Amino acid sequence: MAVDVDTLTRNAVDVLPVGALEKKLKLGRPLRVKLGIDVTSPDVHIGHAIPLQRMRAFQDAGHQGVLIVGDYTTRIGDPSGRSTERPILSEKEIDRNAKAYFEQAKQVIDPDRTEVRFNGEWLGKLDFAEVVRLTRTITVARLLERDDFAKRFAARAPISLSELLYPMMQAYDSVAVEADVELGGTDQLYNLLAGREVMQAYGLDPQLVLTTPLLLGYDGRKMSASLGNYIGLAEPAEEQFGKAMRISDGLLPEYYTLVMEQPAPTGDPLEAKLELARFVVRRSHGEEAARRAEEHFTRVVRERQAPEDVPEAPLPPGDPVHLPALLVDLLGIGSTSEARRLIQQGAVRVNGDAESDLDVPRERLEGALLQAGKRRFLRLTAP
Repeated sequence: MAVDVDTLTRNAVDVLPVGALEKKLKLGRPLRVKLGIDVTSPDVHIGHAIPLQRMRAFQDAGHQGVLIVGDYTTRIGDPSGRSTERPILSEKEIDRNAKAYFEQAKQVIDPDRTEVRFNGEWLGKLDFAEVVRLTRTITVARLLERDDFAKRFAARAPISLSELLYPMMQAYDSVAVEADVELGGTDQLYNLLAGREVMQAYGLDPQLVLTTPLLLGYDGRKMSASLGNYIGLAEPAEEQFGKAMRISDGLLPEYYTLVMEQPAPTGDPLEAKLELARFVVRRSHGEEAARRAEEHFTRVVRERQAPEDVPEAPLPPGDPVHLPALLVDLLGIGSTSEARRLIQQGAVRVNGDAESDLDVPRERLEGALLQAGKRRFLRLTAP
């Protein structure tokens, strides 16, 4: 097995405890590298792909990836970074999201070196006595050290017992699969360290913890579905390319470092964005799709093949903006049902990119070129 610690830990924020990875690598066997996911959404974006890239680095060095689908823990909800309890999904939603997640994750990880496990396999079998034994591994005081719990406790906001159990259940996943390494974002550090405590309590060699940075959205804000500022691995090639070209110049070094795992080039930011956009599309859809997406971007956005005298209209108040109503009111589409049909067909574009959302963040529309079909254009201005 090839051993290159710098490659394995590239872009890592925490590698704990210090020196543990070198000791693990000397075991002379493939390490079991765990990444747990709670499938609250079917979408995987390039921010989610960063810990997946670390799993791939371990796999390329001969180690075994273990992808834990949190079908059981998703029913409770990870409180990390939350000020309120997460909603509970149905089993049908969980199964659908899990399948979609793995299909997208395969763009990054090696499926032949990936063991996919559902934590309902072991958590669903724990009897009450075993759950009580698990709760003895971590004290309530230790749980309340966690930042999000501490803030809610100080504010007298509700914290359910199920949420307090969540870190212990995620930690028990590491016991069940005998993880050597656990990966996660920096927001998961507490849960990952809890895994070490619980493994030790069960008589196992504690796992190494490796965290990766959280990638900002292309607009510089926290990446989130509600803001629409992310690039999804399953999005159409043209949409991926267009979104990559929206990355602010100041974020290019971060995107190059974390997504492409190479230094950002000096010089023209436009050429740097084009290369990043090609990479993103090529990874998801292949070389030919990347070429076509770039041609589309050049034709529609850079060459702006739209009428020279595009009419302008102020964007109506409200955030988000209901797109079907906007198309009816400003572009003369006959009805909201027809507007929805055009959106579903990919015939409605914002700055050249097909828009699939019915409710669009206001920021995405301010100053944008709105197009419906081949002949209806409108420039949206701030009121």
